[in-house]
Amino acid sequence: MFGTLRVGLALLGAALPLQAFAQSAANLTALRGLVPVARLQTSPEGKAALDANLRVTGDIQTGALAQPILLPLPEQQQLALRDCFITDGNATNLADGLGTTLAQAYQAKAAYSDHKTFTSIAPAVANLIGYTNNVTKADSNSGKYFFANATTNGKHPVSDEAAAILSNGAVTDVFGKAYDRPAGSPGADRYGNSRPFQTLPRLRAYRGKDYFGAPSHSLDWLRGPAQDLVDSPSYPSGHTTYGYTESMVLALLVPERYQQMVARAAEYGNDRIIVGAHYAMDVLGGRATSLHALAHLLANDPAYVGQIRKNPAVLDKATAEADRTVAVTDYRALLTEARAAMTEALTAGCGDTVAACATKDTGRFKDAAANAAFYAATQTYGLPVVHPDTAGRREDVGQRAPEAGHLLTAAFPALTLDEANAILTETQGPGGGFLDDGSEFGVYSRLDLYAASGKAAALAASRAGAGATR
Repeated sequence: MFGTLRVGLALLGAALPLQAFAQSAANLTALRGLVPVARLQTSPEGKAALDANLRVTGDIQTGALAQPILLPLPEQQQLALRDCFITDGNATNLADGLGTTLAQAYQAKAAYSDHKTFTSIAPAVANLIGYTNNVTKADSNSGKYFFANATTNGKHPVSDEAAAILSNGAVTDVFGKAYDRPAGSPGADRYGNSRPFQTLPRLRAYRGKDYFGAPSHSLDWLRGPAQDLVDSPSYPSGHTTYGYTESMVLALLVPERYQQMVARAAEYGNDRIIVGAHYAMDVLGGRATSLHALAHLLANDPAYVGQIRKNPAVLDKATAEADRTVAVTDYRALLTEARAAMTEALTAGCGDTVAACATKDTGRFKDAAANAAFYAATQTYGLPVVHPDTAGRREDVGQRAPEAGHLLTAAFPALTLDEANAILTETQGPGGGFLDDGSEFGVYSRLDLYAASGKAAALAASRAGAGATR
């Protein structure tokens, strides 16, 4: 059906068993990138960062910390409640970052009628979202129990190769041990890394409406019944991984709204702190995981493309199994196909060009200065430096993580990869954070895509203007 996809029942035989798949080459890379959190108790700087993590998380959750959020706090809490539901089939709850006009056009075609039934804006877009989300989610999910108790699912031990990552002072259940809720103790997660609603001295709970407008309560999404996180380890944040992944997909499909979609991604992750489900470190870990995997997808890294996945966009049980599995062999080609479909659908829906409709925004993302201030507040959450060696230097993105530039070139093709990496180097956020240990993954923890995309868009526009005057 799609030139960039290969689907078929015969391919299922190549799929790895669930336990082994949880430790794929890509998963192991993500675990190596995320592991610095497990070594925080080995240094005074790390212990200070752990203390700050709990304090900052609590202050955001209760409202004691006045963040430059884009809505008044009571409204932001209500959005955080709605954001507990993940629309991973079509990213529709994130599409408000496209602006009021484009969001209306998008959500008219991509909507959820109940928790399992949804529509998509176009088949190519559905396949792009489905595959991308599955790949980044696998990296994020591989860390949950790994960092809690060195298992794949709470019970089954990880491979020897994965276990070797937990060396040089790394410990499991770092949050449980640091916050007096060790695994299995009263009130704690039985596996480890208890969440903020289990460790904070004070939790702000509130009522509201869920994504579908039904009466809800924040505790419904922490202790059940809507979602039971009592024995679901905290690190990294899967919701944040999803939020950044699908917000970035929308940014790549509609580059005119790239910055606003980055702000929406940051807001979605921040909402996980507001509702009491995650720590600031969880959110930062989820962000880095998402951006790292997406950049490797855009680079068509063999470890990330060609995988066989169930496509969540295909829910018709009558559809043959072969047509409900997908393996993307050329991610950039699928992105190009999806962007054409997206442009066609949005143009028809908004009645004008996408560029023109992108400027018609009366929502919370209409103020660029407010967006920038909010994103900056979430860059590090003010957590202290853990790695002094990287704190005082600017990482050369082209040398450390050359594929990162694809996060810009995929949206702004007038830029070369070298130019994109130079922009990412110039705009990178503060160094020395708990993940910024000098690794490639650490570079992703410092990327400031809000600032970088602004510079990239300006450079691309100047070149387009120069070409038009020749």
